[in-house]
Amino acid sequence: MENNQTDLDSIFQALADPTRRAVVQRLGEGSATVSELAAPFQMGLPAFLKHIAVLEAAGLVTSIKVGRVRTCTLEEDKLEAAAGWFQDQREQWKARYEQLDALLDTLKARKKT
Repeated sequence: MENNQTDLDSIFQALADPTRRAVVQRLGEGSATVSELAAPFQMGLPAFLKHIAVLEAAGLVTSIKVGRVRTCTLEEDKLEAAAGWFQDQREQWKARYEQLDALLDTLKARKKT
């Protein structure tokens, strides 16, 4: 459980930055070179590579270097882990709201009698 929590912490920390979220979104369309990924951003390649490193450390992205070209690929299973966490939270809150609704219905019924 703790390892899973550490993974989630890394994922959410990586996704906290808008540049990295944009990279993940772009990689959702398919693999791309670092140069292709960096093109829309007004920053130097060394700064952009730090963003890639954070995404790799979180396990969201893998990259392969062939010659001078580094190609990045999205690791969708890590995004699924984050989506699963959100789904768990949604289900917990839904259950709590349903309990609250039931309590309110009970209180309304008592008030009528």
